[in-house]
Amino acid sequence: MNDTIAAISTATGVGAISIVRISGDEAFDIVNKIFDRNIYSFKSNTINYGHIIEGDKIIDEVLVSIFLAPKTYTKEDIIEINSHGGISVTNKILELLLTNGARLAEPGEFTKRAFINGRIDLIEAESVMDLIDAKTESARKMAINGVYGRLSKKINKLRDKALDIVSNIEVNIDYPEYEDIEVMTIEDIKKYSIELNEEIDDLLKTSESGKLIKEGINTVIIGRPNVGKSSLLNRLLDEDKAIVTDIPGTTRDIVEGSIRLNGILINFLDTAGVRKTTNTVEKIGVEKSLSLLEKADLVLLVLNNNEELTNEDRDLLEKTKDKKRIIVVNKSDLDEKLELDLPYVKVSAEKNDIEELLNKINELFKLEDINSGDMTYISNAREVALLKQAKESSENLINALENGIPIDMLEIDIRNIIDSLGEITGESYDNELIDKLFSRFCLGK
Repeated sequence: MNDTIAAISTATGVGAISIVRISGDEAFDIVNKIFDRNIYSFKSNTINYGHIIEGDKIIDEVLVSIFLAPKTYTKEDIIEINSHGGISVTNKILELLLTNGARLAEPGEFTKRAFINGRIDLIEAESVMDLIDAKTESARKMAINGVYGRLSKKINKLRDKALDIVSNIEVNIDYPEYEDIEVMTIEDIKKYSIELNEEIDDLLKTSESGKLIKEGINTVIIGRPNVGKSSLLNRLLDEDKAIVTDIPGTTRDIVEGSIRLNGILINFLDTAGVRKTTNTVEKIGVEKSLSLLEKADLVLLVLNNNEELTNEDRDLLEKTKDKKRIIVVNKSDLDEKLELDLPYVKVSAEKNDIEELLNKINELFKLEDINSGDMTYISNAREVALLKQAKESSENLINALENGIPIDMLEIDIRNIIDSLGEITGESYDNELIDKLFSRFCLGK
């Protein structure tokens, strides 16, 4: 961590500007070798005009931003070179930084240094990447709450409660003679443990909303051939994404598209019509369609209003009965021949009559409630897994209390809660895990 790193922080390609960032103890020395003005004469938090040079040749006209440690993103000296946005000129500036002593940064290494140097915690670090990846306004709001530490405060508050419990237990065990110290009785511990368990549970419940905001609702459109799945997809997306014909089995592979509904991304997957077939290619498509059901957040099972229920329909109804699903009866503009003793939504993809279906999705996932919350949700799989560990330990603690386990034996479960919550924020961490986590970041961040 003592070397000086550099990387291009803007997307590769042609644009108005590019930014090349350098961070570390030698940042000023290195940039001073390739800038035609004295870099040491500039104050922190200033932007300065000049030229990047190689010997007596001008490489580009630039603006150089100066940030002095420790009040920087990495808590190290940082310089950002704003150049014209061509691929060649940007790469040339990076090349000059590297040949003059900098090392090419690894993906996410600037943010990794910010974390290791205590500038941000692990939740805030992961939220930085979530902010970059945000595809909806809701996802942006949730990520910015993470960046500004609002979620970290919730986790730290829970951890502090657990620390209070264990510290009081230790004091009572070690110094029983001090009467002015609060005596943590079994009932006291049980009361605080139940409160802690409920608060952890509340965070876990809202994590489901966080996942939907971050990843969207993965929605599989399934049904037998020619019930109008592809037509329905085209109407939902408001574009001719999927090929539509009267020939059964036209869709052989997965066709994808997304829309935003109440600020949440709905990711639609149109699948091959499910039926028994001897066609090798179509058979692969059918198998792929059925395999997608396992990972789907929502299944739209499409039936034909103009036909009686078939054995293939019944088979799909059985296969999807335990999934979160909406039965969609398409072709409502045609004569009704379908008899179904289950709740369903009627649509006509041909007539673009799909409003009731969108309303049903909105109602099923309570999208309006999600967006009306404070957006301080856990959405990261790593964080959710650790929070589940903390909840398991808190439940073990409550069970131990109910079974009369001695007070000094309770500390193990409380310590497990503290450790799990500490791992979420990075209070305690494994170096290998940190390396893997930041490797998923983009280069230059």
